[in-house]
Amino acid sequence: MKKFILIVLAIIIIIIGVNYVSKGKKTVTQTPQQLATTTQTTATTTVDNKPTTVIGKTAGGHDIVAYHFGTGSDEVVFVGGLHGGYEWNTVRVAQELIDYVKAHPDTVPANVKLTVIPVVNVDGLQKVTGSTDGNFSKEDVSASQDTVIAGRFNANNVDLNRNFACDWQATGTWQNKKVSGGTAEFSEPESIAIKSYITDEMPKAVVAWYSSAGGVYASNCHNGVSTETRTIMNTFAKASGYPAHDDFNFYEVTGDMTNWLAKINVPAISVLLTNHTDTEWTKNLAGVKAVLEYYTK
Repeated sequence: MKKFILIVLAIIIIIIGVNYVSKGKKTVTQTPQQLATTTQTTATTTVDNKPTTVIGKTAGGHDIVAYHFGTGSDEVVFVGGLHGGYEWNTVRVAQELIDYVKAHPDTVPANVKLTVIPVVNVDGLQKVTGSTDGNFSKEDVSASQDTVIAGRFNANNVDLNRNFACDWQATGTWQNKKVSGGTAEFSEPESIAIKSYITDEMPKAVVAWYSSAGGVYASNCHNGVSTETRTIMNTFAKASGYPAHDDFNFYEVTGDMTNWLAKINVPAISVLLTNHTDTEWTKNLAGVKAVLEYYTK
């Protein structure tokens, strides 16, 4: 009987001890907002280890997305689609670069951060291809030349490459046509997005794709072509096979993005594809690799 009583007492003591320990533990409950934040943070840092940034919105409300590769301190930025659907092949060549670097991450030197903004004028690209990014084909491009030309402009009917702060004018020139440069320098959300990103990050260099003239062009805004700009121009040109030019003199250009970059002392070049349909990928990949190698420490 005494043994039975001792067993019962032991069981009671164990139960009391377990309850005491349980009460001592703190239960942590996350709110839905905290859970969302945790999930977002994890996704940003673990998905392919290649985050993207929404750098702004277009006049039509679409995201302008930058893709980042590498974690180095020396940033080199490549930009496509400033003229949207009219120069849709510049969006495709930028998308080909994104796809290539995803498959070949060792393309980016250890000290470099490669940023690709495949399309700035998302509104204009959607007019022509139905797409809001670089994932479309030639078959998606509108057969209407009027639609393709309309795709050069954003939802406010502004030519974005006439909206930057170098010789800005409200009415600019494109070939033999007059186009809107906006109501003021940086009046458009797309150019503001580029300005904010560049002035925040101050990259080592910017390469912008346009079409069509088949050449590499230096930038300047009444301050001459900088030594660094001329170097990367010649580096890209030699590797790609495009001819190099100190200036673009086909017609007067006002409010140009790369010339504004020169104004704020960011080395910048324009790579003009030979026509409006081909990406000339092999030539451009060689140029990209040469520029990245130039910035390898």
